[in-house]
Amino acid sequence: MYEGIVQELIDELGRLPGIGPKSAQRIAFHIVQTRGFDVTRLGEVLLEVRDKVRFCSLCGNVADQDRCGICRDARRNRATICVVEEPKDVAAIERTREYRGLYHVLGGALSPIDGIGPDDLRIRELVQRLADGEVQEVIIATDPNMTGEATATYLSRLLKTMDVPVSRLASGLPVGGDLEYADEVTLGRAFEGRRLVEH
Repeated sequence: MYEGIVQELIDELGRLPGIGPKSAQRIAFHIVQTRGFDVTRLGEVLLEVRDKVRFCSLCGNVADQDRCGICRDARRNRATICVVEEPKDVAAIERTREYRGLYHVLGGALSPIDGIGPDDLRIRELVQRLADGEVQEVIIATDPNMTGEATATYLSRLLKTMDVPVSRLASGLPVGGDLEYADEVTLGRAFEGRRLVEH
């Protein structure tokens, strides 16, 4: 659509997840038209991320050392592990400031359609972490969708044999939402997870 290098930039930006053709075009023209935009620094950061960022050897979270900051933090509760699909899920939970335990990042969710089975995720590493008996609870915080539910079911059955209490994050109606816009699964979950009101 555009000539030469501008179209190449749009094409490359469009390959990023969550960026469609219009967003790619908007970002590309921002880079081209904004005089103060530091393209050199952006390039340096991208190369630095590629070279330096790795995954924590214990939990699988993003890290710039062998262990991530959460696993190195001696103040964290080591008796609880929260199992999530991706590092971005760790960041989302950390923003709540409600959870003070450790994490285990699976690296995705079970999806037979996409050819992702138990051996493609960090499930073996999770089982190894539970072997010493220090962990007193595993919280499964996979996404509340079909693949996340399949993963949660698989993990809960697997971990039941290890005599470790397993819990699942509650799900239901979002705060500020309207009942009429909630889907059947969300409403069903809200009913399942209902609590008695304190008087």
